[in-house]
Amino acid sequence: MKPYVEVVAALIWKGDTFLICQRPKNKARGLLWEFVGGKVEKGETKEQALVRECKEELDIVVVPHEIFTEVVHEYPDITVHLTLYGCTLERGEPKRIEHNDMRWITPAEIADFAFCPADVEILEKLQREHRC
Repeated sequence: MKPYVEVVAALIWKGDTFLICQRPKNKARGLLWEFVGGKVEKGETKEQALVRECKEELDIVVVPHEIFTEVVHEYPDITVHLTLYGCTLERGEPKRIEHNDMRWITPAEIADFAFCPADVEILEKLQREHRC
């Protein structure tokens, strides 16, 4: 049976742009784009996991707010339950610690990037709700 993993991610806006990160080449789904985040560890709330992941991966402090959306996606090797939170960037400027690259993009630019399959439904919702 495939592992089932709880994953959290941050939707961080700066003006009319939001932050996306490119996965490292050597990881599963390498060089695809995603929202910053990661696995929820045992004993953590989803919000605590999101704050920890943003600090570890980008050296920023975020404040999670409402859940923007949730999806369950089955990859060949893993099933993820992804919860995307709207977040406020409280402190710091994102630094590329773990990711190959990062960008601030508008919803109109989503098609220019190859995202992880789990994010497709989320990106469609973003485009519907934030028409440029």
